Amino acid sequence: MDINNSKNLDMLLGIVGAKLGMKPDELKRQLESGKFDSALKNMSKSDAEKFQQVLSNPKLLEQLISAPQAKALYKKLAGGE
Repeated sequence: MDINNSKNLDMLLGIVGAKLGMKPDELKRQLESGKFDSALKNMSKSDAEKFQQVLSNPKLLEQLISAPQAKALYKKLAGGE
């Protein structure tokens, strides 16, 4: 999935925004500014802690992105099988 493609990015923001109870454009603004306050408050405490842990640990983030499940999700969201 090429997230530089605006259609794919919009789709991804829509999915994540729905999961977090946020409008896609609001989520995009927060991500671009590096502020995740609204997203974090819409997550469970456990999920918010995990999110913060991943953001603060580049090795953990790389490990997460490289996981087979993440790659399969990425492929599914991109419209591939």
